Amino acid sequence: MTTEVRYRRVLLKVSGEALMGSQGFGIDVAVADRIAADIAEARALGVEISIVIGGGNIFRGVAVASKGGDRVTGDHMGMLGTVINALALRTSLIKMGVETIVLSAIAMPEICESFSQRTALAHQAAGRVVIFAGGTGNPFFTTDSAGALRAAEMGATALFKATQVDGIYSADPKHDPDAERYDRLTHDAVLQKGLAVMDVAAVALARENHIPIVVFSIHEKGEFARILSGGGRATIVTD
Repeated sequence: MTTEVRYRRVLLKVSGEALMGSQGFGIDVAVADRIAADIAEARALGVEISIVIGGGNIFRGVAVASKGGDRVTGDHMGMLGTVINALALRTSLIKMGVETIVLSAIAMPEICESFSQRTALAHQAAGRVVIFAGGTGNPFFTTDSAGALRAAEMGATALFKATQVDGIYSADPKHDPDAERYDRLTHDAVLQKGLAVMDVAAVALARENHIPIVVFSIHEKGEFARILSGGGRATIVTD
């Protein structure tokens, strides 16, 4: 028996930094386990879940370019970081009895399966959580863009963006106490106001495919399931 939920099929975008916890680098296993528990709780509601994870806790491709290096090589290094994170999150989910598969946009068959829409949909239909690694597989695109792209390919009815705060603000609330918080916005308003919750390409892709973006705090235990059940605190971006 499934609970009535707002969205039946969602893509969750998790930053690599979320896995660091209070560390300055890498993966805090306790944090990965807590995020996995939130995902398991949401899945228990009968929601189909796929995930795109970033790699900023391990490497950022733009860091290479900013110091005069080759951006393409840097982005490839960042993609490898997302694979490490995807495997870590899969490990945490498997420990909780959640059947999970990692699909990479870059072929590495000894480590995980390669991405195709057909394969991803088949795994999701079989009841598995699907984690997408390797971004879009192309340089110059962020994992936010990968999140919007995979959400469209999977037929997701919402793109959940897990962030450091409980929604979208006019400025960083950690630095500006007068920052305005928004409960609802349109895709166009996010782009026009230059709100930096996701990059322009990701928001535009979500807009073109009429996919709502739900922005919430990754640090609030159980918030993912609460929002899916009609509660919680988030900013919802729609047409």
